[in-house]
Amino acid sequence: MSKGEWKARKVVIVGAGAVGSTFAYALAQSGQADEIVLLDVNPELAKGQVLDLGHGLPFFPSVDIRAGDKRDFREASIVVITAGAGQRPGESRLDLLQRNAAIVGAVVDDVVAQESMGVVLVVSNPVDILTHVAQRRSGWPRGRVIGSGTVLDSARLRYMLSRHCGIDARNVHAYVIGEHGDSELVPWSLAHIGGVVIDEYCPTCGVCADWAAEHSALEQTVRDSAYHIINYKGATWFAIGLALVKIVEAILRNQRSVLTVSSRLEGEYGLHDVCLSVPSIVSGRGVERIIETPLRPKEAERLRHSAEVLRASIEGLARRD
Repeated sequence: MSKGEWKARKVVIVGAGAVGSTFAYALAQSGQADEIVLLDVNPELAKGQVLDLGHGLPFFPSVDIRAGDKRDFREASIVVITAGAGQRPGESRLDLLQRNAAIVGAVVDDVVAQESMGVVLVVSNPVDILTHVAQRRSGWPRGRVIGSGTVLDSARLRYMLSRHCGIDARNVHAYVIGEHGDSELVPWSLAHIGGVVIDEYCPTCGVCADWAAEHSALEQTVRDSAYHIINYKGATWFAIGLALVKIVEAILRNQRSVLTVSSRLEGEYGLHDVCLSVPSIVSGRGVERIIETPLRPKEAERLRHSAEVLRASIEGLARRD
């Protein structure tokens, strides 16, 4: 294989902890990848996860799963970064961000040094800021460095709407956009059920006495759902693992799927040089195009606010460098 050649359907996962290993497990079951490589700062952990996964190979679609090193970046179709540090006692959010930015930056340096032709998918949190760091550090076109963004948040919204309305989640279409965090928002103007815009569907459904209030409550529940899971069991990993399979499938299969991944905006929605989530066409080379859909004035205002929250963190990080 020639230097820098892009190997079809090879996925390299950096970070073999709960999120990385769960994603590897879900990806192996999906049959989307031909080769899955795990890397970790603790090589023994990566080897142990690979051995455990390997014992399930008789039950998986055909796939090669192994531990690797940074040389595997060269032939990777996708490099998925789940690695990150946990918050130490007494450590500020900015201190944690600085440590995780250093981790992600070092991984990106290695990917670039190996002349990879693949796509980088950042999962580590805070994902939007770290996606910004990774994109800047790589010097690559913005579409090749993306974050998992609000793909999971949007799935949570669809799930909660389906339960509330009594409709199959596959017939519910709605998005969470902006920051993957407290300033995220639901643009209800883009939501519809079975092809009927939600503002027309809800008044005739009969489930809600006050459907506008229910929308607000659902949005808050989606925003807080990760906190509830973390309070119960310490972290989230199952649903994000499945969300990552969907993103990776769109890239490996060149599906041109509309997903709310995080990428750098360059004037779309009136925003510049900030990574956040809006509906985007995801294909074989990452984000192929950002879909710039007209938002209601209040929605556009909230999206601008979300961008400013992220921009403040980015500027705080820059002052530490």
